[in-house]
Amino acid sequence: MIDPSRVLAVYRRNLLVWRKLAPASLVGNVAEPLITLLAFGYGLGAFLGEVDGVPYIVFLAAGAICMSTTMAASFESLYSAFSRMQVQRTWDSLMNAPVELDDILVAEWLWAASKATLSGVAIVVVAFALGVTRAPTLPAVLPVILLTGLCFAAIGLVFNALARGYDFFTFYFTLCLTPMIFISGVYYPTHALPPWLEAVAGVLPLASAVSLVRPLVIGEWPATVAGPLALLVGWTVAAFALARWLTRRRFRHTL
Repeated sequence: MIDPSRVLAVYRRNLLVWRKLAPASLVGNVAEPLITLLAFGYGLGAFLGEVDGVPYIVFLAAGAICMSTTMAASFESLYSAFSRMQVQRTWDSLMNAPVELDDILVAEWLWAASKATLSGVAIVVVAFALGVTRAPTLPAVLPVILLTGLCFAAIGLVFNALARGYDFFTFYFTLCLTPMIFISGVYYPTHALPPWLEAVAGVLPLASAVSLVRPLVIGEWPATVAGPLALLVGWTVAAFALARWLTRRRFRHTL
């Protein structure tokens, strides 16, 4: 049975370790989406002008926020979690204390989502500071960022449970995450895709996140909330349940 106090203890342990490396960690999570926003937003935006009736840099800002959240959640739930689980054997050490595997998994999930939220918020702050967007609806982006972080942290833990080495994560980033970024509306509207590919994008969690965040960045309320929200929650619940089952199977000899 999951104990919130044990989960909090493991979460706090990760936080204390991360504090020593916080600047480098933040730069690593934020740099790529920020460079994308500035380079494509100002560079390509000078040629594109407007997309769907809004300046391209504003259009791209929503995608950069979601991409930053997604990448941070993925890196933390894959490389960092795998290091603690397999390389450093931190999980084994924690289970020698009165801590269960489920407590560790939930703490890792929440920790990865927290770092992802921090990365997404950092892009929001930069976009606000640069005057890219100062929409009054911008604070409503925060819960969407958190849910997106929880979703991709759970998906990352699925692959973490299957991995036998760091090289395994190449499959996820190359075959899953990168194509998802390109067809989920981060760089251009999904309606520009062929109909069959647009339909595929419509069931992906990143596309749901972008469809919720973009109107809020522009200064509007999403026309449809229930559908994208249900998809994000569905992906989160299903992915975490699968990650829990796979992780318990991996550690079956220690349970």
